[in-house]
Amino acid sequence: MKLYAINEAGFADNADYIASPNFDVRPNHEISIIVIHNISLPPNQYGGNGIIELFTNVLNPNEHPYYAEIYTRKVSSHFLIRRDGSLIQFVSCLNRAWHAGVSNWQGRERCNDFSVGIELEGSDFDAFESAQYLTLKNLLDSLMSRYAIQSIVGHSDIAPGRKTDPGPYFDWSKIRKKM
Repeated sequence: MKLYAINEAGFADNADYIASPNFDVRPNHEISIIVIHNISLPPNQYGGNGIIELFTNVLNPNEHPYYAEIYTRKVSSHFLIRRDGSLIQFVSCLNRAWHAGVSNWQGRERCNDFSVGIELEGSDFDAFESAQYLTLKNLLDSLMSRYAIQSIVGHSDIAPGRKTDPGPYFDWSKIRKKM
């Protein structure tokens, strides 16, 4: 298994890096929560380049009907864990990725300001792969050793009623012991 230590520049050693233009400077240097998401593009299909294309603003609206609805969105995440457990980083942890949207955690709004976003290639309708949990555990250990992480939450926890991910098939018991 690869190790993903987080370096001083906010990048995970040994992760593949694909630069997303969808980020900005954090209003402060605080990183206190990790937000777990799921994503698949096209919806409920795995293995293509749709996620990467969305996060890098090159999604072709003619490639799939759903893409025509979302191709103009400017979104990103710090990390994506593919079904095979491979890790891609899009934004330095020191910058604000645009993954949480309208959000609130323990009375604090704008969770992008103080969070790291991790997308798991998946959906609300399928179990995640063992390889994804192995990579996620390693990444969480690395993030918690570098930053003062207080909580690991789902997108549904910070945007209840608006978001459902990481979904009912995400096994929280595999990571809750980390906190």
